[in-house]
Amino acid sequence: MTKKLRLILFAAFCAATGTLSLWAIPDGTSPYPAGYRKWAHVSSALVGPQSPAFKRYGGLHHIYANDKAIEGYNTGHFPDGSVIVFDLLDTKEVNGTTMEGPRRFIDVMTKNSQMYKETGGWGFEEFNGDSQTDRALNEEAKVTCYKCHASQKDHDSVFSKLRK
Repeated sequence: MTKKLRLILFAAFCAATGTLSLWAIPDGTSPYPAGYRKWAHVSSALVGPQSPAFKRYGGLHHIYANDKAIEGYNTGHFPDGSVIVFDLLDTKEVNGTTMEGPRRFIDVMTKNSQMYKETGGWGFEEFNGDSQTDRALNEEAKVTCYKCHASQKDHDSVFSKLRK
């Protein structure tokens, strides 16, 4: 096999598994996690109007994790390359059944201990609706994310638990 063909196959493999994009973040932003709905499903929750968090987080939540993050859920320490996605959808009622509505946003946590030293090794990002480019967090908001997540230091700054 020629060197060029091996390089092409390696690049295709990396792109297919999503790992190439993890290292292609020169400006310090977390990339959109393409294909995340095919990753492992961690858990789901429904936040209703009685919750104090309803205004911001009301709706149906799904949390997804790539293979590296699953390792972290199992060990309590998330290795570099871990990506966790918090997918928030509105809900709608149809004939007494609560169903998924439109996506409100996705939050993304990307572990890279060198790039995100100031925030415990985690990068934080939010994408509005179904957009892969419309980012919602400024630098101040990312620090606020970190400060909240830092309360989970015994679980490497991650709130969610893997449903087994």
